[in-house]
Amino acid sequence: MIESFFTPKKIAVIGASRDPHKLGYGVIRNLLKYNFKGNIYPVNRSATEILNLPCYPSIDELPEGIDLGVVVVPAVHVPKVIQQCGEKRIKTAIVVSGGFSETGEDGRELEKRLKESANKYGIRIIGPNCIGSIDTHTPVNTTFVVGMPEQGGIGFISQSGAMVAAVIDWARGAGVGFSRIVSLGNQMDVTETEMIELIGNDRQTEVITAYAEGISDGRKFLNISEKISRKKPFVILKGGQSEKGAEAVSSHTGALSGSKEAYSAAFRKSGVLEARTMEEMFDWARALAWQPLPKGKRVAVLTNAGGPAILAVDALEKAGLELADLTQTTRDYLKSRLPKAASSKNPVDVLAGSGPATYTLALEALLTDETVDAVVVIQAPQDWFLPASLAEVVGETAGLHKKPVIASIMGKASVDEALNILHKRRVPNVAFPERAASILSAMVQRKDWLNSVSEQPGKSSSHLPPDTDRLLANNNFEELVEAYGIHLPPQQTVTTEQDLIEAAKKVGYPVVLKLLSPNHSHKSDIGGVITNISDENELINGWNRFIDIAKSNNIEMSGALVQKMLQNGQEVIIGMKRDEQFGPMVIFGTGGTDVELYKDVYTSLAPLSEQEAREMIESTIAGKKLKGWRNLRQADIDSVINALINMSHLAVNHPEITELEINPLYVLKDGEGSFAIDVRGVDNR
Repeated sequence: MIESFFTPKKIAVIGASRDPHKLGYGVIRNLLKYNFKGNIYPVNRSATEILNLPCYPSIDELPEGIDLGVVVVPAVHVPKVIQQCGEKRIKTAIVVSGGFSETGEDGRELEKRLKESANKYGIRIIGPNCIGSIDTHTPVNTTFVVGMPEQGGIGFISQSGAMVAAVIDWARGAGVGFSRIVSLGNQMDVTETEMIELIGNDRQTEVITAYAEGISDGRKFLNISEKISRKKPFVILKGGQSEKGAEAVSSHTGALSGSKEAYSAAFRKSGVLEARTMEEMFDWARALAWQPLPKGKRVAVLTNAGGPAILAVDALEKAGLELADLTQTTRDYLKSRLPKAASSKNPVDVLAGSGPATYTLALEALLTDETVDAVVVIQAPQDWFLPASLAEVVGETAGLHKKPVIASIMGKASVDEALNILHKRRVPNVAFPERAASILSAMVQRKDWLNSVSEQPGKSSSHLPPDTDRLLANNNFEELVEAYGIHLPPQQTVTTEQDLIEAAKKVGYPVVLKLLSPNHSHKSDIGGVITNISDENELINGWNRFIDIAKSNNIEMSGALVQKMLQNGQEVIIGMKRDEQFGPMVIFGTGGTDVELYKDVYTSLAPLSEQEAREMIESTIAGKKLKGWRNLRQADIDSVINALINMSHLAVNHPEITELEINPLYVLKDGEGSFAIDVRGVDNR
């Protein structure tokens, strides 16, 4: 039914106006100006016609069969108008009017009444407080904003009407074509996820883009977005990524996994590419719609100037891409055909005096080279030839190969014709070459995600150990993680000095002594952790020191933990946290006492596949150290991968656990395993 927002046959504009300065006039103007081929029915009790269209004094007097109503009346009248639409069997409506939940308590009450009216009659509503919808292929433009983008393959969904207005104006000047555009406003009814599914299944849409300030239903978003991402690229710009939600958490895990990390983890899980700016989002969208995906990260740079090439190379490296190491055959070929002073190594510099013919042979050679996955073509402004002539040969040559080509014909005033040519050839152009690195990085991310889709995480329910209810009833998080295959070092809890001495003998010196208290979890902050205890005298002194610490800090000492002292390993943190929107998340990063200082962490949604766990490790400084760094030996990374996967199953299986962290997980050298040194959790029951 919501397809009618983009392919209506009969539209009623309720609140249509003869005043060119009012929104109700703008909607009628756009429907006519941009060639809507269906019937338009203005509703205005005071007018007989608007823009030569006969008016209807009321909704009741409209003809039957209207499939979309556009409502532009004062907010206070909207619930009644929607009721009248229901009585007229109009099943979809766009409520442009503002003055609802975005204005405060009175507005929220009004929006509640509006929703009740819509629900009573089964009317699907976009808005309120929105701009409307556009389909360039139908065509239909229900907005009041001046302008209509060219036909194209980019769909755009926005929770901000101002963003839609800006994109419409920008698209007209940039020559970028769109398929469908929609402003969702307050999302009282139709949500961003429903629109993602609708536009994602539209055959004219090649790439979906979205500006979102929030997600209405996190799990549904994940499900729909992943299905759509398998079929076509989806790029999102998330606004309002506040960290305030982390202030009330009680563990490092919570503090390190705020809303920003949760959203980013959700986007990665579902194959959604997360842009940092509007410019970046539409740079990516054009390239993803127009160009094939690269097979790898190896990039060749073709230029006529050294400075722009250096900027491009710097940006490529920062984006995690690589300069292609050209084959000797390619270098010999280029050396024999380029000017004598030109560079036949990557980046290939044909020099300022070279023309389109030289660019052609060089680009053809690079695209043919088996070591090259993508090419960036740069042309700095010069006086030897028109940029349009270069655009012709770049577009033609790129079209003969199945490798992405990103152009950077630099400048503004002199390149309009060149840009038109490149756009017709479906080759994206950026004004400055650094932007090409961001584009290619996004394309590589897309390729990697598609390659990883075949590896799915195992079902967490099949990893549920026995007797977990008893462990959770006693808040025994240490034994719980051990039940999930995350090993603990030899250790023993004691409550008396005699038990302490016996435990140390059993565990074996050297040992670590940890103060246990039911009302203080950060032991190291108050001196409640003593390491490398080598004999009984040190052990008893440590016990007595804990008694003094408990008294001076006014905390209860319930005993101590005697733990085998592990040595020559590395400290990392692994943990889980439950996000309100997206459910259980797992974190990995640098552990120990400085974990919150460095904030070297990576967050993923549970459950994890082996590849996702490996990506978490490889994306952090902690992971680079585990591979071996300077004087550090390679650590047992496989054991960390297993610990992360097991932690993810634990997170899925036990929704009653709000937070759980192992800090540190002590990782020994390759083949010797990893051990949970300190385990803390929060049970919300």
